[in-house]
Amino acid sequence: MWTRIKRLFVIKTRFEASLIIYALGLGAIERGLHYRVDYPGIGGWLLLLACTGSVFLAGAKIFDCIRYENDRGAEAQPALGVNGNTPS
Repeated sequence: MWTRIKRLFVIKTRFEASLIIYALGLGAIERGLHYRVDYPGIGGWLLLLACTGSVFLAGAKIFDCIRYENDRGAEAQPALGVNGNTPS
């Protein structure tokens, strides 16, 4: 049962990653807009830019990790021949 619950917190596909990055982006914009209100002027704009920039960095890292995990999984499985056996 714990493995099924643990599986909910693992990002396996690019679609799941895109949904998480979208949610991160929404939160970053919301926080950045609050920064603009709390810190009027150039400081608020710079903090807004920092919030949105962090989402770009996190999104790139998430996509790179998914690509790495998929490539590593493909290397771990042996190549199968036409009849399903490993070639000799």
